[in-house]
Amino acid sequence: MTQHSASPAVMRSKLGQARGLGSAKAGFHHWWGQKLTSFALLPLSLWFVTACIRQIGHTRAEVAHWVANPLVATLFVLLLAATFQHLALGVEAVIVDYVREEKRKLASILIVKAACLLLALIGIISVLKLAVTG
Repeated sequence: MTQHSASPAVMRSKLGQARGLGSAKAGFHHWWGQKLTSFALLPLSLWFVTACIRQIGHTRAEVAHWVANPLVATLFVLLLAATFQHLALGVEAVIVDYVREEKRKLASILIVKAACLLLALIGIISVLKLAVTG
């Protein structure tokens, strides 16, 4: 009588083969972060669009004076922070899903996070500078 040895993968069900794959354990914070930032971006984006429309025809000095209002400056900073956080999380999810090589994946994620942080800081500093000089 000969023994037939099957590989463990053949003997496992499809669910058993899939366990441990994917982002079921590590993806929750990305999902939650994107939900929170998208929820914050809805009213902030509506405010931004209506605020920009209202500023049409105003001089730079008038706009700077408007941005100097602490509530307006705070809303701008929140908009920038939420936008770039949402962007970083979204692009990171795409990189994790489509980039297979670990070194390239890590490098890409670090570059995206650094670029988003830099751009957010530039935007926030610009708003604060305009608010202070306005």
